[in-house]
Amino acid sequence: MTPLEMIQADSFIGAAGARGFSLYTGVPCSYLTPFINHVIDSPQLRYVAAANEGDAVAIAAGAVLGGQRAVCMFQNSGLGNAVNPLTSLTYVFRIPMLLITTLRGEPGGPTDEPQHALMGAITGRMLELMEIPWEYFPRDPEAVEGVLDRAAAQMEHTNRPFALVMRKGAVSPRSLETSPRNMETFDARSAGAQRPATTGRSGLLQAIQQSVGDSDLILATTGYSGRELWALADRPSQFYMVGSMGCLSSIGLGLALSQPRRRVVVIDGDGAMLMRMGALGTIGHERPTNLVHVLLDNEMHESTGGQSTVSHSVDCCAVAAACGYPRVRRGTTAEEMKRFLAEAECGPSFLHFKVKPGVPEGLPRPTIGPADVARRFVRHIRATS
Repeated sequence: MTPLEMIQADSFIGAAGARGFSLYTGVPCSYLTPFINHVIDSPQLRYVAAANEGDAVAIAAGAVLGGQRAVCMFQNSGLGNAVNPLTSLTYVFRIPMLLITTLRGEPGGPTDEPQHALMGAITGRMLELMEIPWEYFPRDPEAVEGVLDRAAAQMEHTNRPFALVMRKGAVSPRSLETSPRNMETFDARSAGAQRPATTGRSGLLQAIQQSVGDSDLILATTGYSGRELWALADRPSQFYMVGSMGCLSSIGLGLALSQPRRRVVVIDGDGAMLMRMGALGTIGHERPTNLVHVLLDNEMHESTGGQSTVSHSVDCCAVAAACGYPRVRRGTTAEEMKRFLAEAECGPSFLHFKVKPGVPEGLPRPTIGPADVARRFVRHIRATS
């Protein structure tokens, strides 16, 4: 094998497809261009263009929870954006996925831009520090099957990601044939006027629990929302997020795409949504009709001492509508929450509820750990499919 050898994109993607990998998500890199182009052009595969690398990890995680094997790919200079979900989501909840990161700025490799120099030198060590096993992406067609078999076996054994590091020129060039979709955007006039908060978080969470069916899935953001949801009524159809702040809506997107016949209710917080607001654009573009994005907005980071967010100066419904959510609503009461969830309108839906601050006295923490939450959640989906 010489450094000039390379593979065709379809030889790897076809072998990956034979092993169940069908959803790809990520952020482009010139090294990945033929790879991404092949996935976009393939009618058997789905490519979700993430706003950033961390969102891509979360989208892939949601798809895996829904029973679909996923590939997450990005430039190594964006690996830093993915550190948070790779350490506090996939590691903690034990969610496996195949990572493909490029090696820009490889020491002794091709001349590259100065911003890649440091990450190029430390990419392997970064992966090892996060306890993510890795190999170089194969350049020899005969090596593809073995690499994928080792990756799949490792993921099966650890329930955690496995990474392939792609050097320049590993994949033969391939042009893109598919034209981008032009998606309609909306306005927030149908949402109604914003009103002051009248209901606490627990009252709205209880209304959600009372409004969902047996096939519905609920995801609760990190902080008090998950703890209060668990305290009200623990169910195997509920996923309690810890860490990875801002990633929940992207997890919900991946889950909704992999489980299109189920309603997925994402319970988000204002601080979390603002942290990764680019996810709204991805959701609005992908437009899964079964996704309900509920924002419980108390205008503060309540679980860390009540520091103010900037949500009081942001029209969240206008943002969601402009990002492509066809249905946006504002509310403050449990009755409105129940009514909005009962309406048979196509989504994705964005329900913005101003919430009164306050935490139930003696609020307990879940007695079930994150990895067990994920395993139970996956078992529930399989058992009720």
